Amino acid sequence: MKSLIFFFCLIISNSFLAQEKPCLRESDRIRINEAFKIEEIYGNKIWKDWHNVPFAIDLITDSTEFLIRHPVPTPDFKLLGYDSTLQSNIFYRKRILNQHFLATFPAFGKLSTIVVGIPENTKKSSVAWIITLLHEHFHQLQMAQEDYYTSVNELDLSGGDNTGMWMLNYPFPYEDKNVNAAYDSLKIALTSALKSLDAINKNALIKDYLKKKKLFKNLISEKDYKYFSFQLWQEGIARFTELNITKIIIDNSYVFSDEVKKLNDYVELKAFYDDYYTNEINNINGLSLYNSKRVCFYAIGAGEGFLLDFDNPGWKDLYFNNKFFLEKYY
Repeated sequence: MKSLIFFFCLIISNSFLAQEKPCLRESDRIRINEAFKIEEIYGNKIWKDWHNVPFAIDLITDSTEFLIRHPVPTPDFKLLGYDSTLQSNIFYRKRILNQHFLATFPAFGKLSTIVVGIPENTKKSSVAWIITLLHEHFHQLQMAQEDYYTSVNELDLSGGDNTGMWMLNYPFPYEDKNVNAAYDSLKIALTSALKSLDAINKNALIKDYLKKKKLFKNLISEKDYKYFSFQLWQEGIARFTELNITKIIIDNSYVFSDEVKKLNDYVELKAFYDDYYTNEINNINGLSLYNSKRVCFYAIGAGEGFLLDFDNPGWKDLYFNNKFFLEKYY
């Protein structure tokens, strides 16, 4: 009788453990697969060798982290199985990282990994979340450059901080009235240039923007300008890439899969892009240096990406070889 009871308990225990094995939601698989597909078709048409960079993702749900397309998982991740749709082994562990994360960094070993919460926790619609994955994948391309970390260190902006948090917390003179006035002139000039790229006086407007940018540079310290330029180069061009790849797939009549279209928050790609681009242009003028801090630099950098596309279509060939100062690409 004791043996029978033990055997019965063992069956129940094993069944319970089997039920505890997590499951990647179908909606998350659909969104991730769509980002993979877009990058595979269009990635290299925007940035050379982009497709060669691992598209590693740590998807964070409320209870579990799922590691996807990561070649060397850390020992705390267990194999869930192979997903033929995502063309990857899926690994999992109990959630450790913040479920609201939306960042890219070497979270597990040396490989830069997109660490991202589900759409519900990152406050993004399905289409916005898919496109944001491509933004973060561009950060993986940036960080995959052999001299990226060396070049960043040579900027000498960390102030002894080895965690990378200086990128968020650098003491830029956001509250200085003169700096704010110069920044306001700069952002007005950039908006005017972007709204007049088809006008006769477009070249004069671009020159005026670059003049205002130089005045801004001369008003702040060399290190402050390095930080400003670094943010334009890294975050601004990542946001430009996000918008740029969206425009390219629209121009090429890309159609989302039926599975994406069936998601309850699906929006048409053209409507999404028009709203996003308009909002980004509005942010250039609408965000103040005093209130928005470094976040307003992202919109400036995205705007410069579009300006560079018009002024020098070959500027992307310079981007990784001559880092951090966008004015060198005009």
